[in-house]
Amino acid sequence: MAINEVDQEESMAKAKAKAKNKKPATGESVYRITELVGTSQVSWEDAARRAVETAAGSLRDLRIADVVKLDMKVQNGKVAAYRARVALSFKYEA
Repeated sequence: MAINEVDQEESMAKAKAKAKNKKPATGESVYRITELVGTSQVSWEDAARRAVETAAGSLRDLRIADVVKLDMKVQNGKVAAYRARVALSFKYEA
């Protein structure tokens, strides 16, 4: 085997070992999406914020919060509470 072939094989072996230990590049991640319902007597925005802030207390690496549905709780013909259903994504750790 020629010296260049040996060097090339060693370089390829090193590159494979390095690639094996390399973490995924940005964009190569796995996320879970879960739905939460936040409530507020003030506004839908406050309800959505409460849902995200409460989830942040127990989930790490929150990424995207998508407001899926807005509704209101009605009592005696008046708005008693604003509700925001939020689809929240967070990253799985490898």
